[in-house]
Amino acid sequence: MRKTSIYFTMDRMATYAIGDVQGCADSLAALVHRLPFRPQRDRLWFVGDLVNRGPKSAEVLRMIRAAGPSAQAVLGNHDFHLLAMASGARPVQASDTVSALLQEPDADDLIDWLRHQPLCVADGKTLMVHAGLLPEWSSRQALGLSEEVSKRLRSSQWKSFMQSIYGNSEGRWRESLRGATRYKMIVNVMTRMRYLQADGQLELKCKVAPSLAPKELSPWFERRARRRSNERIVFGHWSTLGLMRRPGLIATDTGCGWGGYLSAVRLEDEAIFQQPAIDTLFSSPSRTAV
Repeated sequence: MRKTSIYFTMDRMATYAIGDVQGCADSLAALVHRLPFRPQRDRLWFVGDLVNRGPKSAEVLRMIRAAGPSAQAVLGNHDFHLLAMASGARPVQASDTVSALLQEPDADDLIDWLRHQPLCVADGKTLMVHAGLLPEWSSRQALGLSEEVSKRLRSSQWKSFMQSIYGNSEGRWRESLRGATRYKMIVNVMTRMRYLQADGQLELKCKVAPSLAPKELSPWFERRARRRSNERIVFGHWSTLGLMRRPGLIATDTGCGWGGYLSAVRLEDEAIFQQPAIDTLFSSPSRTAV
């Protein structure tokens, strides 16, 4: 299923932002096949959570890596979950659907590629991040904070870095934060945040749709919209929110890993392209396509 726009002409470069793939390689291949995607001209943007839940996490990473400069990904919380297991920051458990990736013959190469992906990227006034940005962060500041973390993930000491930052951080952001506390907060905001408490503190437990959330919690983007009106943020991470397009905001997670849809949004005209989930290990209440 797809919606197209009369305002986009195919002589322009197109960027397709694709929601959380979560190890669903067959769904991803089917979606890309349906897109009017031209590898030599167009780009695929992946909003993170490339792995886990679906049965083919290694294949997803291979597909995106093989696309070369045509593809750009950011890290999501499930991607950090995999890096935590690969680094020893978290023990591998039988229930981890992504653990099989670590047994693949090219596991080291896949992990190296993954840890070289940033937390956020921007093109003009459009920024892509997995979960969101705090109201007080400008896009320029967010890119700098992303680079602080990425510099350490790319280093030869990345395993000890992961061991120092993996875990919850639910306080308030302060520019004066330093060391592991600072990096942990950056990662949790950009890969795990959905809501903020009334006093601005990060809240990581609530996953329901905004209509069901406690009154004292606010979606991060509602507070940010009051301060930032000249930018557009593309994000995923929130399957109960689903596909959402507002001025300056595009949410792309339509629950492919739960048996929903894998969605792509062409950023030039916000046309929607969707593929019903093909390969998933889980199910949840049915989701409808747009």
